[in-house]
Amino acid sequence: MSQPMSHAPVSVIIPCFRCVATLDRAVASVALQTLRPAEVILVDDASGDGTRALLHKLQVQYGSDWIKLVLLVLNVGAASARNAGWAASTHPYIAFLDSDDAWHPQKIEIQYGYMQAHSDVAMSGHDFGLLESAELPRWSVTKAAPSIVRKWSMVLKNQFVTPSVMVRRNISQRFIDGQRHMEDHMLWMCVVCDGLCVAKLSCVLVAIYKESYGVSGLSSQIWLMARSDLSNYRRLFQGRYVNFFQFCLLVVFSALKLLRRLVIYFFYLRWKRRL
Repeated sequence: MSQPMSHAPVSVIIPCFRCVATLDRAVASVALQTLRPAEVILVDDASGDGTRALLHKLQVQYGSDWIKLVLLVLNVGAASARNAGWAASTHPYIAFLDSDDAWHPQKIEIQYGYMQAHSDVAMSGHDFGLLESAELPRWSVTKAAPSIVRKWSMVLKNQFVTPSVMVRRNISQRFIDGQRHMEDHMLWMCVVCDGLCVAKLSCVLVAIYKESYGVSGLSSQIWLMARSDLSNYRRLFQGRYVNFFQFCLLVVFSALKLLRRLVIYFFYLRWKRRL
C-alpha cells in the first residue's frame, strides 16, 4: 500500500514589505495546511524596518529547510519580488500568498490535487472571503465543478486575487518587473491570451483582510490603478492579443471601470463619515 504524501511539491512565494503586523498569520496559515507545501520563500523587498528580523525569526521557528529567504537590496515592488521568489523556487508548482492575507487549511490539498489531476491546466485560482477580524479562516469548504476561464472573461475582469493563484513553475510568462499596480491581472491575461488552460475553482480558500480597492494599501490609489489598467490593455494591443478596434473598446471600458470605482469609493467615504 502506498504511503500518503507528506508534502506537496509546491513553492509558496510571499513578498514582504513592512509586514511585521501580519506576516506571522500568513506563514501560520501555510504551516497549518492539511497538505503542506514543500517550501516557503519569503522575499524581503528592502523593507527597512523590522521585517527582515522577523523573516530570520520565522526561518528559525519553522526551519531553514522549509523557509527560504530572498533579501533584496532595493525596493522593487511586489511584481519583481514575486519574480525573484519564482527564480529561487525549486518545485514544479508555484502558489502566491500576500503577507497580509491567509489561506484556508485545505487550500493546497484541494488546489494542488486538482492541478495534479489535470495536467492540461497551467494556472488555477479560486474564490476568496473577506474577514474583518484577524482570525485565521476556518469555514467549511463547499466544492463545486471547476470552470475554464476564457480570454475575454479574464480581459474584462480580473478573475483571481493573487493569493488564490497556483501556476506551473515552468510556464514562460512572468510578472512585469517594476509594475506596481494591476500586475497580477496583466500576468493572468498573458497566460490566457497565450492559449494556456486556466481554471477557476468555485470554492473559498483564502481570506482577505481589506477591501479590494479604495480603502487601504496600494489598492487605495485608484487613479494609479486606472492608469495601470489602461497600460495593461495597451500591452495587449502591442502584443497583438487584441486588435485596434478591440483596444478602443477596452479604453472606453477602462474609463467606465474608473467611474464605477470612484462612485463606490465616494459612497464608502460618506458611509464611514456617518459612523
